[in-house]
Amino acid sequence: MTAIHRRLLDWYDANRREMPWRGHPDPYAVWVSEIMLQQTQVETVRGYFARFMQAFPTVAALAAAQQQQVLKLWEGLGYYTRARNLQRAAQQIVTQGGGLPRDVAGWAALPGVGAYTAAAIASICFGVPAPVVDGNVIRVFARYLGWDDDFRKPAARARLAAWLQPRIAASGRPGDFNQAMMDLGAVLCTPQAPGCARCPLRGGCVARREGRQAALPARPVRQAVPTRSAVAVLARDAAGRVLLVQRAPDGLLGGLWELPNRASGDAPTARDAAHALRSAAGVRAARVESRGRFTHAFSHFKQVWHLFEAVGPVSETSSERSASAQFAVPSDLPLTTLTRRALMSAQ
Repeated sequence: MTAIHRRLLDWYDANRREMPWRGHPDPYAVWVSEIMLQQTQVETVRGYFARFMQAFPTVAALAAAQQQQVLKLWEGLGYYTRARNLQRAAQQIVTQGGGLPRDVAGWAALPGVGAYTAAAIASICFGVPAPVVDGNVIRVFARYLGWDDDFRKPAARARLAAWLQPRIAASGRPGDFNQAMMDLGAVLCTPQAPGCARCPLRGGCVARREGRQAALPARPVRQAVPTRSAVAVLARDAAGRVLLVQRAPDGLLGGLWELPNRASGDAPTARDAAHALRSAAGVRAARVESRGRFTHAFSHFKQVWHLFEAVGPVSETSSERSASAQFAVPSDLPLTTLTRRALMSAQ
């Protein structure tokens, strides 16, 4: 092995982080963990992973589950398309006989499994010498190599993968090599204040030598994200159940449940709230009162909810009631983050 292999793998062996999916005999567990780890930190994933694996210990169990159960266990983890695609992929695997893929191409053919996730699973579980090119790896080697490429573009990622390919093949430990690169980016080669003094690759790092750690990887100018405002209404029936509406099955937050809401201006009135309640759920309230404002940042926009609460009895007519609306116990359904925050504030 070259010096970079020895230093990286020696550091990994000495600093291996204990995670419930590492050393797991079932590639299914590694697959679930890799999907959860997409754009989500390790510490956040730990608890979700344990609960998910307890509920769905096999591919067949996940394939047979109700989607609402899957989404409930994913609640709060974000990027819910991951959960829906994970179940779709499990169903596809079961339909095809139940055997998990063993190569990159097989994994990449499944819904929700991109190039780097396929490489991670194939290398960790089956020893395939396929380099992972995720955000942590990009940060490590953009700095190490001094590359100014825009790694949002496929060509830049392909260039780095090509550079890594012979090195991971020569390492003899593809899975550990990939995990070492990812761990190095997560633990030492962090976006701010990287721990260069303890980095096993510090001797050959161009960014460290030139003092450009903060400038790499290159960051294109970020565009300001738009803000979307809506008025939302908390309404309860005589039994104390909350009126919730289900979002369309596909798209943003597909299949999750939320308070009735409707797009609005920056200062909606009680009349706007009453109209939102009727139009979103087909329910009328005698009176509504303001309960504050809640904000949630998505990747491409910021959502602001102006919350109102129905005071007194609510009524409905069969002609107005939306098919996607129902009074329910919130803990029984997978909820959007804004809905959970609004309900917590109203307790």
